[in-house]
Amino acid sequence: MVVIGGGTAGWISAALLVKILGNALKITVVESEQIGTIGVGEATIPPILSLNRALGFDEADFIRATRATIKLGIEFEHWGRIGARYMHAFGSIGKDFPFCGFHHFWTRSLGEGRREALWDYSLNYQSAKRNRFAPLEQLEIGKLPGLVHAYHFDAGLYAAYLRAFSERLGVRRIEGLITHANLDPATGGVQSVQLQGGGEVAGDLFIDCSGFRGLLIEQALNTGYEDWSHWLPCDRALAVACESAEPLAPYTRAIAHPGGWQWRIPLQHRTGNGLVYCSKYLSDEEARALLLANLDAAPLGEPRPIPFRTGRRTRQWNHNVVSIGLASGFLEPLESTSIHLIQSGVIRLIKHFPHAGITPAEIDEYNRQSQAEFEHIRDFLILHYWQNDRPDSEFWRECRNREPPPSLQQRIELFETTGKLFRAQDELFGEQAWQQVMIGQGIMPRDYHPLADSLTTQQLDELLDGVRAIIQRAVDGMGSHRQFIERCCRPAAAPIA
Repeated sequence: MVVIGGGTAGWISAALLVKILGNALKITVVESEQIGTIGVGEATIPPILSLNRALGFDEADFIRATRATIKLGIEFEHWGRIGARYMHAFGSIGKDFPFCGFHHFWTRSLGEGRREALWDYSLNYQSAKRNRFAPLEQLEIGKLPGLVHAYHFDAGLYAAYLRAFSERLGVRRIEGLITHANLDPATGGVQSVQLQGGGEVAGDLFIDCSGFRGLLIEQALNTGYEDWSHWLPCDRALAVACESAEPLAPYTRAIAHPGGWQWRIPLQHRTGNGLVYCSKYLSDEEARALLLANLDAAPLGEPRPIPFRTGRRTRQWNHNVVSIGLASGFLEPLESTSIHLIQSGVIRLIKHFPHAGITPAEIDEYNRQSQAEFEHIRDFLILHYWQNDRPDSEFWRECRNREPPPSLQQRIELFETTGKLFRAQDELFGEQAWQQVMIGQGIMPRDYHPLADSLTTQQLDELLDGVRAIIQRAVDGMGSHRQFIERCCRPAAAPIA
């Protein structure tokens, strides 16, 4: 097997494949130091913990090596309307009942005069806004689930960490610039890749991690690309790091602007910043000025431009080439899904890994699952843009006037009329994620599940007050996020002689 390209995508692919499949195959990674990586994927979502556990990484060692911090959610500022803010907090909200989510009880309480926000019942949100963190699996002898976290980290350091791990397990790395692919005249698949200055690397199965170029999946195989820019109109980004700022917040910020939105990602040694925007409404110079004017501290370099086109390859596995990462498609980093899509793409490949040769049925099923995953995430991102009440710019008016996909329209109508949400099989974002974004963007359910009426008014008040009290006691007992990171970064104690 040959992995084309390093970076986060290439080395996650190599690390997982060698760890899971071991000696069943020989893995070669071909990468060139002459080609830079995008490197903006510094924020993750909770499935990253499963990846690190599968690879056997110690959390404290990982945090030290990648200059990581904790992420408890993503706060959205000025999205639904100017001045508003809400968080897509990870983890649970309140206390769920069989067949009926907690938010139905909360919706009922609003009709009875209570005014608490949904996030008053989120442990992750309350911890994030007080800049606190501690590993907690459950609260008060299992009454409520504990914290759910992900990470912010330096993507370049993470790739180096994965590379060292992979090479220890026998992955071979070749430094080389690929000039072109040689196709098999009998099958139409890729036979080998040609290196600049001579040399050729052959393989039976190729993993294309070459980024937006799609060196094999597109340039060699002409697979095709499904463009989603009519739903997600941003087409450019600028990225720049700045000096660290206090306090060290355990959450990502996504701040809407008239022509796009800005991210802020706090690491141990710097803050990652970027502006995602639509070139139709904001020039590159205007975007640069806007980004630099909205940093928390002094910039550490010049903003780096990243043009992109939102969408996906029409076939993410074509012949004997599987595209992973940016080579497979691009969904802007609004919900920090880029690294997860790498992870899920490789896991899907392992589950579909060919035994006695590649079969069309296996390829078709891989592509069906990949398409469904991309489309579910696409709909979740469109929701942020479409459901807005911002009159301040043509960009936001255009987003509001674009008709969303029927799959998204159906979800919105169901939630708005009944308060009900259902998670599709293998869908990334669960019901509580959709609840928070819908309510945060201004979609309030007009009704609730009849089971929410099973409690008396007194019992409902006791439930809500009890959940809030348990959460506040838990947060009060936590140390700061900064203290947790500093403990992780202490040098390991020397062994006793």
